[in-house]
Amino acid sequence: MAKALRATVAILTYNGETYLREILDAVLAQEHIDGPFEVLVIDSGSTDSTLDIIRSFPSVRLHEIPNSEFGHGRTRNLAAQLAGGEFVAFLTHDAIPASPRWLAELLAPFALNPAVQGVVGRQIPRANCVPTLRYDIIHTFATLGPKLGTTLYRYDPSVFAESDLDALSFYSDVNSAARRSFLVDVIPYRDVPYAEDQLFGKDLLVAGHIKAYSARAAVIHSNDLTLHEFGRRIIDETVGLRRIGLPVQQVSVPGAAVRMVKGTLGDTLRLVRDDGYSLPQKVKWLFVNPWFQWRKWSSIYRGQHIRLDDVARFESKSLEHTRRRKHEKAARQAD
Repeated sequence: MAKALRATVAILTYNGETYLREILDAVLAQEHIDGPFEVLVIDSGSTDSTLDIIRSFPSVRLHEIPNSEFGHGRTRNLAAQLAGGEFVAFLTHDAIPASPRWLAELLAPFALNPAVQGVVGRQIPRANCVPTLRYDIIHTFATLGPKLGTTLYRYDPSVFAESDLDALSFYSDVNSAARRSFLVDVIPYRDVPYAEDQLFGKDLLVAGHIKAYSARAAVIHSNDLTLHEFGRRIIDETVGLRRIGLPVQQVSVPGAAVRMVKGTLGDTLRLVRDDGYSLPQKVKWLFVNPWFQWRKWSSIYRGQHIRLDDVARFESKSLEHTRRRKHEKAARQAD
């Protein structure tokens, strides 16, 4: 009798050719898992070589949807419905498992306590990552728990203030896992334009369940963005969080300038001591990185001041909507 599937690794793709082959190779090489696992890719209308790459891996299951049907929460719920495994491990199409034990470490916290329903893994920035983004990623995951350990989070309203919940509920679907039955029957992802993972983490904790952070379940991931794209991404994040009622950093124009200067000085000191960059990279980033700090804080300020009902203005500043318009234009030209 065949052993039941332990897990489904679900990868959501859209024009993800850059890292996809490396991701699939790394996923299929996973070891030390208590049972078999499958790989499911849901593609939402890729026009590059993504589909050819997926089809070159015969064991990978491909499910295609139109780009118009994609939703960050909706499509992850679809993955859970299609999954055959007891657990669903989510990866984005630019997150590469850092070791052959990634999946085993991501699933391990579920055995620690039956109330564990969601697990977040660590992210390690790429070697060529912009310092501003690199140090934000390192700091974010360092605050979640020790690098070699597993941390469990439970929200107890008699112990924590409601304002603590946002920090406790941090969740990222770049690298995460959940029980399939929990996603399908108890708490699915919300169908929201942004931060579906943050809301899932919050919903999970408020309902009395446990979230885990597994630092050893690491992936290599950071966004490859130009300076212009970086600013648009920050606007997407700021407006997206405001729309779902999560807190955002409040800055004035002078405050943004002060934070930019402080951020640049802090990044410079870290950069000089950082063995993760070569000498030519350090020289490059010492000149270029301050512009990313400027873009970060000016974009946070802009994102705070876009009216939530001003859809046209937001979409004109949004990276996601800009990319969607390019896709729609390319699709029309192809027809």
